[in-house]
Amino acid sequence: MRNNTTLTKPYTRAYLAGLLVICSTAASADNWTEASGLLGAAGIDPNESKFMKDHNLKFGGWLETSVSVNANSTHNGFNGPVTFQDRDSQFQMNQLNFYLQKAITVGGDSFDWGGRVDFMYGSDAIFTQAYGNPAYNPLTGTAAPRGNWDLHLSGDQNYGIALPNAYAEFNLPVGSGIDLKVGHFYTPLGYEVVTSPDNFMVSKPYTMQYGEPFTHTGAYGTYSLNSNWSVMAGAVTGSATGGWDGNFDRNLGTWSWLGGGTWTSDDAGTSLNLTTTLGRQADNNNNLWGIYSLVGKHNFTDKLHFVIQHDHGFAEKVITANGINAVAAGMTTSNIQNAEWYGINSYLIYDATDKLSAGVRAEWFRDNNGYRVNGAGRCVAGVNTYGGNGAAYNVTGSSCNGWMSSTGNFSAPTPGTNYYELTVGLNYKAAKWLSLRPNMRLDYSDQKVFGVDANGVGNNRTQFLFSADAVVTF
Repeated sequence: MRNNTTLTKPYTRAYLAGLLVICSTAASADNWTEASGLLGAAGIDPNESKFMKDHNLKFGGWLETSVSVNANSTHNGFNGPVTFQDRDSQFQMNQLNFYLQKAITVGGDSFDWGGRVDFMYGSDAIFTQAYGNPAYNPLTGTAAPRGNWDLHLSGDQNYGIALPNAYAEFNLPVGSGIDLKVGHFYTPLGYEVVTSPDNFMVSKPYTMQYGEPFTHTGAYGTYSLNSNWSVMAGAVTGSATGGWDGNFDRNLGTWSWLGGGTWTSDDAGTSLNLTTTLGRQADNNNNLWGIYSLVGKHNFTDKLHFVIQHDHGFAEKVITANGINAVAAGMTTSNIQNAEWYGINSYLIYDATDKLSAGVRAEWFRDNNGYRVNGAGRCVAGVNTYGGNGAAYNVTGSSCNGWMSSTGNFSAPTPGTNYYELTVGLNYKAAKWLSLRPNMRLDYSDQKVFGVDANGVGNNRTQFLFSADAVVTF
């Protein structure tokens, strides 16, 4: 009887031929670890084809996977209000992202056009979808219908689909050239971003998750006044939160401001960016919603980099946890307040070698009225996504129990409080297309929001997380 583990001669020849092809492909590159993407390292980069080059097209993407281990016991499996790496001791495929882009040349000589479309699948999708409306009416607290751009593409609470970029881009040959984006796009506010390869840390700050928009729908243009100054201005719509996370089928008559400016030093080692949004909350709600974000960067040396960020946001006349508590205490008859949130992030990053960097992030975030931090972010993001008549997921009895009512109506979140986090981490570039990022993070809050029990009640003011991820770019 023939041994099934023994290759016959034809199979042996085919196997050896395959090895020769792989080896010759790898040898054709200067160094497979120096390729810009995994496809290039494998010798199958579609961007090298004549069609892609002739049409100035680029296909790309990345895969991020992570795990977080929580030193504090949690009965609901969530790492408190920490998002993205929000599940305790569970493997997460955070982002499988593909994009197709036609880049433009910005200048005053000639018109140019292009654009970009992104498709994201993973556990991070729920945090970057275009909600359009909050989960509840800010004046009544009842369940409210949400947007219809990418919320309906997947109904899974843990894994979903997002389309965060779908825009056309134009160069208008006026002066030095106006770079104009029209459609749905990531926000230009803040320092850290959703896209995994573009951050130093694996975990995200409170300021980004709870204080800033992720996407917009509308248009904005950027113009360079000179080598030091650039300005940005535009209008965004489809949102009941001042132009944040707008979609294409709700509040299209509510336009909000998006704009700002950037100063960069002559040696490009120091910069200061101010970005703002401001607008009405809805077509039938003239109360304002706005934010400004100020980001400063400075290179002390070629290896030592410093970043500091300050955000301040507000929303007029909304139901808050502090308002609900004040009514319960008999202090007032209305649970509606003007809400505000603000904070400071600072980063210090040291490039030890071309492949290895170390960094620290310190953050203070204040949810002044108990309006922005509503328990586990995934639970709040997952309600009222199918028309607004009740919760999209079975909240009661699930791991989200205690954060939101079973009908999707507003239930009092954590009262106004301070959140602090200190994160230290490494970023190791094993190859140009592979990053490994271990993080240690200590969180503290004035309220007991960590160590949540089976009833959704927190028992600790502190939490220690160890997180690590791997990011592969294509």
